[in-house]
Amino acid sequence: MEPTGVKLLILDVDGVLTDGRISPSEEDESARRFHVHDGCAIMLWKHSGGKVAILSGREGRDVAKRAAELGIEWVKLGVADKLAGYEAILASADCVNEAVAYVGDDLPDLGPMSRCAWPVAVADAVPAVKRSAQYVTRRAGGCGAVAEVIELILRIQKRWSPALLREM
Repeated sequence: MEPTGVKLLILDVDGVLTDGRISPSEEDESARRFHVHDGCAIMLWKHSGGKVAILSGREGRDVAKRAAELGIEWVKLGVADKLAGYEAILASADCVNEAVAYVGDDLPDLGPMSRCAWPVAVADAVPAVKRSAQYVTRRAGGCGAVAEVIELILRIQKRWSPALLREM
């Protein structure tokens, strides 16, 4: 199935928007690094009319700050049950499974991936997640995998060229 009807992109954080490594900082807050290509692509997706949400099992001020910088409206952090978090996002975003792409990398992502229209695994995802995906990125998590997904969706939806011509 191709993501022709995808309107909402739900992203895991650790291992998708970041490389999955967690390094405690001096304040005992996890210090994550985000890829600039993913941020640019998220902005392009939003300016093309797409919606974006973040769903993470971990808390983090760094994630909340990055989400705010990118204007991501739906942010669920510290969610133990990702399927329940996924359903809450859909209700808030007034969206249905058939209009959702979910990008994950680890076992807790299997619930949302089983419900969405277009489940995606990053290149370095665990094998069970890759098997559940309809698409596996060439890029690893934290290395532009989200940008790859967004470009692919926009190309399939024939919105890539128009998106590039719009002012960001």
